[in-house]
Amino acid sequence: MAPDSTPTTELNLHTLQPAQPRTARKRVGRGLGSGKGRYSGRGIKGQKSRAGSHKLSAGFEGGQMPIDMRMPKQRGNTSADAMPIGPFRTYSQPVNLRDLERLFENGDTVNIESLVAKGLLKNTKADVKILGSGELTKKLAVTAHAFSASAREKITAAGGSATALKEPKDPRKKGKAKSKPVAEAESKATSDDAPATEDS
Repeated sequence: MAPDSTPTTELNLHTLQPAQPRTARKRVGRGLGSGKGRYSGRGIKGQKSRAGSHKLSAGFEGGQMPIDMRMPKQRGNTSADAMPIGPFRTYSQPVNLRDLERLFENGDTVNIESLVAKGLLKNTKADVKILGSGELTKKLAVTAHAFSASAREKITAAGGSATALKEPKDPRKKGKAKSKPVAEAESKATSDDAPATEDS
């Protein structure tokens, strides 16, 4: 067998070197003779020469008006009645009727716990909405947070029941009780306080 033709360097203490070349660390603030003295590579003045200048908030634009403040604000995207968007957005876990048809038997009760047991949900934290994709031929008693119109129609058509845990409400209609007129209330109070007279 022919010896290896590549030259090998004898391993000694004076020939040790790292597997990959390394760059020496920049040593700042070690005097004028260090090569990085006086200003430590930061220049003379300005924002980036100050201590803590690297701790800037996301979107900082040097003091000018940031883009998120220059953008026009759309009406409704931060209000509580604009649920799909904005800070009040909610999320519901969708479950289709084809999954109920595949995993449940005729006459079963479908609720959040049974959906978790069947593997359709990971946990019971998110709201569940039943959607109408697929066909349903089994009679099921389904209980969920919300139903689509087609899902509710198909469940009832198959002889089952759809019970919503959260009834949909129109956020534009506030449930404030109408106050009765003051004159009407006072007249009713005086009529109640008046003593009853007996006819002789």
